[in-house]
Amino acid sequence: MDEEYDVIVLGTGLTECILSGLLSVEGKKVLHMDRNDYYGGDSASLNLTQLYRKFRPNQAPPSELGRDRDYAVDLIPKFIIASGEMTKILVHTEVTRYLEFKQIAGSFVYRDGRISKVPSTEMEAVKSPLMGLFEKRRAKKFFEFLQTWRDDDPATHQGLNLDRDSMKTVYEKFGLEPGTQDFIGHAMALYLDDDYITKPARETYSRIVLYTSSMARYGKSPYIYPLYGLGELPQSFARLSAIYGGTYMLDKPIDEVITDADGKFVGVKSGGETVKAKQVIGDPSYFGAGKEAEGGKVRVIEEGKVVRAICILKHPIPGTDDSDSCQIIIPQNQVNRRNDIYIAMVSSTHNVCAKDVYVAIVSTIVETDKPELEIAPGLNLLGPIYDKFVSVTPIYVPTAPGTADNIFITKSYDATSHFETVVEDVHDVWKRVVGSDLVLKKRDTEAEVQG
Repeated sequence: MDEEYDVIVLGTGLTECILSGLLSVEGKKVLHMDRNDYYGGDSASLNLTQLYRKFRPNQAPPSELGRDRDYAVDLIPKFIIASGEMTKILVHTEVTRYLEFKQIAGSFVYRDGRISKVPSTEMEAVKSPLMGLFEKRRAKKFFEFLQTWRDDDPATHQGLNLDRDSMKTVYEKFGLEPGTQDFIGHAMALYLDDDYITKPARETYSRIVLYTSSMARYGKSPYIYPLYGLGELPQSFARLSAIYGGTYMLDKPIDEVITDADGKFVGVKSGGETVKAKQVIGDPSYFGAGKEAEGGKVRVIEEGKVVRAICILKHPIPGTDDSDSCQIIIPQNQVNRRNDIYIAMVSSTHNVCAKDVYVAIVSTIVETDKPELEIAPGLNLLGPIYDKFVSVTPIYVPTAPGTADNIFITKSYDATSHFETVVEDVHDVWKRVVGSDLVLKKRDTEAEVQG
């Protein structure tokens, strides 16, 4: 390992694999290493044996769950928004040729003790059980306003300025009730909390338009999902990197990240060998996450925790029209919390578990010292749970941008139910590593999505 690289990437999580793929395409000489013997890091999909080994080392999987190879259980629950930034990266890099996608069958919201489909058009709003008759009329006007808005046509603005007026002002203009604001802000704009209400409305407008355009793209729901689980995503970007000359090494323990007298990155030590590079990118676990700083530099800090419960079910989630997959959002106001609770469910339709088995993951940002109790409102919606695996994972963020020492650290995966924040991190790290914005060229291809 005596040759020098442009960039060493540590960890094969999705963020790192997208970056190594894009950097390889750009002509950079990339070495990608992972301490695990599988791809994906924290965003891996595990077979049954790996799942039980991770959460219950002394227990073998029950034989009635079927064959090991039928399973690819995601450690983090996220879906891809059909018209979102993640789709743009997949299409731009043509990574779509290694993947097949399937629609998620439904998008639901919890309100007043029951689950209802999220309306995304005026027609659906008029039919929705979420609102009374007069509220439906108001919501219809609100959606019409969003759909007809043109920046360059003041006649469509109804006296509102999206860059100046808060979302609160917009809601008040249309007289929308708090419960309606809940599903618009949380189930469509996909905010985790209510901080957005006091901020300018532009961002919320953009998010709702993204949701409705994604909904219109394939119908049923705004989400798509790769067959064989999310672990396929990092592997596909790794394949892209390899095509462009990237080198991969799995099962390589990283002993030390080496810096010079000025604290600048020099190389990485693994198994007694040192490999040199100009820059290093890696996930927080390679830079002291969760460990006491020993006289060295504190490179990452904890920003919060996410609790996730992977639940194995023998039935679809009640109240979801027997959907083979769905997302359910429980807005925080409905359960007196500060953060929403998410449920993401997939099944054998997506080749991630055996027939007649369903995998639902309930997650939220931890607010108390009893995290499992916090996801109880979500667990209670699932019906009988065959087995569940609970994890509480810290969210780490880097303490420095990395431009001074050439050490660039990605963020942990957050509690959002989609990949938009992952792509934001990719753009952010790219700009710091390369020194210019990541520009995705338009391609006329479309992700192949099965109905």
